[in-house]
Amino acid sequence: MVRCRSRRVSGNLGGSEAAIYDDRLGSIKSMMNQTAIFVDAGFLLSLGGHRVAGTTLRSAFTTHYESLVRGIVQTVKKNTGLNNLRVYWYDASKDGLFTEQHKRIGLIPGVKVRLGRISYNGEQKGVDLRLALDLVGVARHGSASVAYLVSGDDDLAEAVEEAQDLGMKVVLLGLQKDQSRLGVASVAEHLALTADAIEVMPDSIIDSSFTRIIDWDKDNCAKTALVAAAPTAKPAASPKPGIPTPAMLAQKAQPVRSAEPVMQPEMVYSSDSERSGFHGQAAYEQKELTAAEEIGAKVAQSWLASTTQAEVVELVADKPQLPPEIDRTLLKDCAQVLGEWKTDQQTIRRTLRGAFWDYLDQIM
Repeated sequence: MVRCRSRRVSGNLGGSEAAIYDDRLGSIKSMMNQTAIFVDAGFLLSLGGHRVAGTTLRSAFTTHYESLVRGIVQTVKKNTGLNNLRVYWYDASKDGLFTEQHKRIGLIPGVKVRLGRISYNGEQKGVDLRLALDLVGVARHGSASVAYLVSGDDDLAEAVEEAQDLGMKVVLLGLQKDQSRLGVASVAEHLALTADAIEVMPDSIIDSSFTRIIDWDKDNCAKTALVAAAPTAKPAASPKPGIPTPAMLAQKAQPVRSAEPVMQPEMVYSSDSERSGFHGQAAYEQKELTAAEEIGAKVAQSWLASTTQAEVVELVADKPQLPPEIDRTLLKDCAQVLGEWKTDQQTIRRTLRGAFWDYLDQIM
């Protein structure tokens, strides 16, 4: 149909005009025959952080975003042989404003940063909506023929179907997990059934792009800040008498026991942490609560290893309330082990928060 229209219109134009028209038509065709990559940053950073640091707490690891973006683009290029339109990067921030980190990500060639906002209780708002609108918009304008989606949230299933109805192929790109029947980690089954295909990115991309923060010291802080291309934070210069520094607390801390493996459904990532899932049989009292205690203590240990004295004092002053970032980390880390539907249980949540405070109380 397009070729016939091209010949008919070209025949009514002069030689130079016909050549210009054909060049423009060729550009439109090549523009459509390309990929677009949509990255849910919260999903990707949670998986990467948990892989290298054992926690989704962002202060427990640093990310080399240039390496991460480059690895994803190269993977898509290798799988399709097509050029990429751009990488859409979705994250949340206070009031939806760009942080210095978001500005650096946005300056990576070929990356477009789109921000939702973080609500008062620490939840992401507007991230899924922005991603869904952009996915459908790119499909509607024919800007790309194949979309690669780095997310696992089933809230995006309707947008995926709409893009497919407009002629776009949608492929999920995730991290390999052999224990999952989908073959990838933390992807909702509904979303997986909706997509045209599921592909995996090499583990080497995550291993080379994420660095665990092990100890709080000047040399390590400078190194990890350089990797993350972020300003270097400095611990308090003169500790007040009677108030332990993070380094002192780390020396007193005992290694956290490894939780006994619990074979339960895997976590399915969602930006809405309050949504209830399938609850099933509530026979979790022993192993699941023990695992929750281990996770709460481990998050506390990771947080102490990467915080400042002032933050410790501020946290203790607000006890028993936890900052949204820490509370969200507890829930995500627990969901990685027990499954999101287990984490929805109030008993599990109370155990997580109590174990966090118990760990601090034991070493302070």
